Amino acid sequence: MVGFQDIIGHDEIIRHLKDTIRTGKVSHSYIFTGETGSGKKMLAATFAAALQCESRQERPCMVCDSCKKAMGKNHPDIIMTTHEKPGLISVDEVREQVIHDVSVRPYCSPYKIYIIPEAELMNPAAQNALLKTIEEPPEYAVIMLLTTNADRLLPTIRSRCVRLDLKIVDDSMVKQYLMEHLHVPDYRAEIDVSFAHGSIGRAKEVATSQEFADLTQNALRLLTYSGNMEVFEMTEMIRTIVADKARIEEYLDIFQFWFRDVLMFKATQEIDHLVFKQEIGTIREQARERSYENLEKILESIEKTKVRLRANVNPELALELLFLTFRER
Repeated sequence: MVGFQDIIGHDEIIRHLKDTIRTGKVSHSYIFTGETGSGKKMLAATFAAALQCESRQERPCMVCDSCKKAMGKNHPDIIMTTHEKPGLISVDEVREQVIHDVSVRPYCSPYKIYIIPEAELMNPAAQNALLKTIEEPPEYAVIMLLTTNADRLLPTIRSRCVRLDLKIVDDSMVKQYLMEHLHVPDYRAEIDVSFAHGSIGRAKEVATSQEFADLTQNALRLLTYSGNMEVFEMTEMIRTIVADKARIEEYLDIFQFWFRDVLMFKATQEIDHLVFKQEIGTIREQARERSYENLEKILESIEKTKVRLRANVNPELALELLFLTFRER
């Protein structure tokens, strides 16, 4: 958990939540909606801690007993719900963790707060069961629904909740955060931001992942020598990529960013907007050797490969076809 001042972007939502705390006009139900990694859970947890904070100054203060419990994730009046099945929140889970529990007054705080991640996974029975509590909540209850798709919630639930839409965070803000808070070097932050697509959660994930760093180095090694690779070397690299099946899409994203860089440099001779600035020597060389038609063909092939893989085409075959395109000049 962090304070509001540590959350990147979402300024309008933070202003709204702070005004809510200041005026005491707290709704009984909220929907935090946004893409995966957009910061829904962080924002909801910070808002919950602020509502329970014992300070009369900036909230959450991060030093009172209530905030310490919230930071330790053991606050008795802030309940983060869980579910067993990966794609479903059942009616029994909602009844047990929210509906039956909400009648018990808060132990030590002004509110009893329920945070429901992946709320779109509630089946219709679970949503209908929750609806009654949202319609007739105890005065101390606050329910926060976190979702990537608010349209999957019942209209009757949506109409009774304050909806907060989390927008994509600007790339420059994500990069600044990675460099200042995680001490990621400039060139690496540029790569991480490209993968994040405005998601601070995703940016932190790739920035702190050794697996992703190793994957990036493997991909760059391949891209550097792709034009001169022997067939057996190409086959070995394909096997390496396919062995890590869950991350093939990340390899393809790196390939895409790379050839976009080559194309952009060929067209402009500028490095400011390149993702792989630190590889400018190789990028310059490939821009000189490859034609515009060849680069456009490669980028089209990467997109086709993504489509083929989603259609369950054999990944080794799909990558072989792609790598043959890389070898062309």
